Amino acid sequence: MAAIVHPLLALLASLTRQELAQQVTYLKAENAILRSKLPERITLNNQERRRLVRHGKKLGPRIKDLISIVSYSTFRRWIRNMEDGPTKRPRSNAEGKPGRPRTDESIAETIIRIRKETGWGYTKIIQAMRRLGHRISRQTVKNILVEAGLGPDPSDHPDTWSDFLKRHAATMWQCDFASKRKWTVKGMVDLYFLVFIHVETRRIWVSPCTANPTGEWTTQQARNFQMHLQDEELPCELLQRDQDTKYVDSFDEVFRSTGCKIKKSCPRSPNLQAFVERVIQTLKNEVLNAFCVVSENHLDHILRVSQDWYNHRRGHSARRNLPPVGDTEPQAAIDIGRTKIVCHKELGGHLKSYQAAA
Repeated sequence: MAAIVHPLLALLASLTRQELAQQVTYLKAENAILRSKLPERITLNNQERRRLVRHGKKLGPRIKDLISIVSYSTFRRWIRNMEDGPTKRPRSNAEGKPGRPRTDESIAETIIRIRKETGWGYTKIIQAMRRLGHRISRQTVKNILVEAGLGPDPSDHPDTWSDFLKRHAATMWQCDFASKRKWTVKGMVDLYFLVFIHVETRRIWVSPCTANPTGEWTTQQARNFQMHLQDEELPCELLQRDQDTKYVDSFDEVFRSTGCKIKKSCPRSPNLQAFVERVIQTLKNEVLNAFCVVSENHLDHILRVSQDWYNHRRGHSARRNLPPVGDTEPQAAIDIGRTKIVCHKELGGHLKSYQAAA
């Protein structure tokens, strides 16, 4: 009987080991895939280290074939530190506790606050703390910021392009060229026009069109735009434009003569002029693409109506879905059941807006 049972038990044990080996192989492959998707370095706290050591010590040298989160030498160092304790005798502070005295929490919180609000480097933070009456070292500032996840990073400065636009939005305009094709008996001809937008209110001004946008024509449109600003009493202290060669020196001089500064955007950077680019896209998608232009006068009429519609009747998300020109707060709710709603149609009914009847 024993001769039969013993081989059977050996066979079952062998099958169990094979199944466990297959499971371990699968888990190692899965762990390798998951590890490849994680950052190159993973920081563990003391509790996590003790957990790995507790399970890994039982495997002995075989841990080399399994460990992947850290190196084997690092794992052995964890074991030595937990078993033997620190090799160096800690220094004592004034209170008799081991190690250097910790920085006061209020000081650390102030350093972190200054960093988040200003983006300053270590030196300027030290200077700010010195003015507050606290002498701290550069290394202390660095340790506090690194521990808070605010280490040196050239891309984390709080003064972004968006913040720059917000500061200057009230007196800043952007301009850019746009075009629409004209149908002629000889083929298609491009007609060009200038679009200006006030960054804060999203108010626009559109110039007449031309088939030959020379520097002289561009300068004349600058004068026309300045006359529009004077008539509407609108400020323009900063004008942003791209590097187009049609912006000649005389164009810039028209604005500089009134104290306005010219801000040139970098080449091939349309995102820096996102406001005016978005307006041009709106004019094309919502108005111009619905028409076949046959003359310059035809396009000028469409542009004049489009400008008035955009400024006075088209809602804008940045204005709480209200038009750029008008009240900043919605009107009182209208009793639609008792009030007649009138549809105002323009450009042959292509543009529609709704309002209460007078």
